Order: sequence, then C-alpha cells, then structure tokens
Amino acid sequence: MNSPQKLPIQITVNGVVQQRTVEPRTSLVDFLREELGLTGTHVGCEHGVCGACSVLLEGDPVRSCCMFAVQADGQKVTTVEGLAPQRGQLSKIQDAFCEKHALQCGYCTPGMLVACHALVSVTPHPTEAQVREAISGNLCRCTGYQQIVDAVMHATAPEGQAHV
Repeated sequence: MNSPQKLPIQITVNGVVQQRTVEPRTSLVDFLREELGLTGTHVGCEHGVCGACSVLLEGDPVRSCCMFAVQADGQKVTTVEGLAPQRGQLSKIQDAFCEKHALQCGYCTPGMLVACHALVSVTPHPTEAQVREAISGNLCRCTGYQQIVDAVMHATAPEGQAHV
C-alpha cells in the first residue's frame, strides 16, 4: 500500500509563519495540535457541531475539525494561544472569563474565547443578545452560558460602566 502524497503548506499561525509538508487528509485541528503542539484548540465532536476546535481563519471563526490543513495554505490562523496580547498575559475577555467564572471543566473554553474575540473585533460593545448569538454554535455542558455572557459584557463594558 502506498503512503499518501504529502503537500507543502505555509500557514501563519499566531503571527509565526509555519512551513510543513502534510498529507492532504490532515485536518487543521490535527495540524495545530500534532504538528505545532498548540493543544489549546480542543478536539471535541470532530463533526463541527460542538465548537471546541474553533480558531480564527483570517479573523473569522471556523471549525478546524471540518477543514483540511491544506485549505488554510497561505492564510492566517489564530488559535486560543494567540488571543492574548503578549505571552504570559491574558486578554480582557480571557481575564473576565476567570473573574466571572465563565469556565468550569474548560473543554469548551478555547472555542468560546475564539467566538467571543471574533464578535468583539467587529462589535466592541456587544449586547447580551449579540453575545448569545456569537456563542450559539458552541456547546457547553457546565456553565449554562450565563457566566460566559456575563464575562463578555464585563470585558466590553464602556469605561466607567461596570457590568454586574
């Protein structure tokens, strides 16, 4: 049996250009986790339903389990590890997730953070309804979603207006 042909790809991941050769069937989530060691992107359902594998592709949230790495060739990918302003720091939303107890088991957290960052990049001060819509494609079995909404509202409240 012949081994599958490998294809060269170049993907900018979290601001770093990554060049590799991959089998055409390699999913983007497997590429990120196994080739690059970026294990913050979780593998959940592997059918694009749960959102745990969400990453930003050119700024838009996508399910990395439903995409081949070769499809991201020449593009920019941001994983949960790339959301922080600097290594060792948390973004406002990440910090608010901690402060507002928006994570429990943590399995959905990377996908939730990616969805929330995508929302805030286009809507800096979203409504609760907009937050709920943004995270509606991500499944969480622990929080009941309210703490996640509270965290985003807290992180994005205009200066001087604290969200309780």
